[in-house]
Amino acid sequence: MSQIVLSAGVRSNLLQLQQTSDLITSTQTKLATGKRVNSALDNANNFFTAQGLDNRASDLNNLLDAMSTGINTIQAANNGITAITKLVQSAQSLVSQAQQTSDTATRASLSSQFDAIRTQIDQLAGDAGFNGTNLLNGDNLTVTLNETATSSTTVSGVTDTSTGLAINAAANSWAATADITTAGTDLTAALSTLRSQSQTLSSNLSTVQIRQDFTKAMINTLQAGSDALTLADSNEEGANLLALQTRQQLSTTALSLASQADQNVLRLFG
Repeated sequence: MSQIVLSAGVRSNLLQLQQTSDLITSTQTKLATGKRVNSALDNANNFFTAQGLDNRASDLNNLLDAMSTGINTIQAANNGITAITKLVQSAQSLVSQAQQTSDTATRASLSSQFDAIRTQIDQLAGDAGFNGTNLLNGDNLTVTLNETATSSTTVSGVTDTSTGLAINAAANSWAATADITTAGTDLTAALSTLRSQSQTLSSNLSTVQIRQDFTKAMINTLQAGSDALTLADSNEEGANLLALQTRQQLSTTALSLASQADQNVLRLFG
């Protein structure tokens, strides 16, 4: 079939109409997605740069869950140390009472309560874990701080059982004053150890929290940078769409007029 020949006027107006239709489609896509760069065809440099920023933001966002778990693990351990400290102080009270009496029955009762507190210390240390990690039962915790895993912090675990804190069982039901004095010395040393551990955990907790806040701020910065490269101005695109629709109507009218001019030739044969 031979090709249909269009007049120059019709072809020109048809081309303008096609171009306007393409621009309307593009503008409608921008309004629908909210982005002026939806693929590499729109702007290759902006598209791939924004993609890189989004990928890094996504990687950092994945780290936030691990950081949050790490913070909770440290806080659980610190809660355990706080509770164990109170138990040690209760044991010190028992030692003080035993030192103020020479009655063997009373001392025996107090020593029994002392050993019960030792048991509670052991149980509490075993219950201070979070998500399978217990810093008071010898477990270590490593928290990754950046998306390439080149930055991390490790929190070393301790053993805060009665044995780990060197709090020995009450000897000879505290019948001898020397045994009570020894128990008091053990408790003083244990209390000092617990306070030192608490300070270390607080420092580690502060480090992870600072990095968590930094990571959140970095994610926002990366996403803002990506948006600046790709997001569309809805007001501008809306105005463009109205202008293009008007142009489309004018092009349709012009095409119609051009067609009518060609039809005038037919009247010569009427």
